[in-house]
Amino acid sequence: MSNKVNVTPLNDRILVKRVEEDQKTAGGIFIPDSAKEKPQRGEIVAAGGGRTTDDGKKVPLEVKVGDQILFGKYSGTELKLDGHEYLMMREEDVLGICQ
Repeated sequence: MSNKVNVTPLNDRILVKRVEEDQKTAGGIFIPDSAKEKPQRGEIVAAGGGRTTDDGKKVPLEVKVGDQILFGKYSGTELKLDGHEYLMMREEDVLGICQ
């Protein structure tokens, strides 16, 4: 699923590609596109170098490229790069890493 992008996020920002959810419910009912919510799950395709503290120390990110993550419904800024849709967000917007 990973796409190579020509963008390197700065500091504690990450670039995320949404993971598409199932097209039907557990009961077998198909969900039309107009009724679907955007997924809150994605894969990190690019990551910055980490956050800089007030005293100048660099704190590395806890997430890495390839991680499957969960994020908030309104997290990040939507971007369109090379015909694909991505989200640029800060590491603090990540709710968890999927195992």
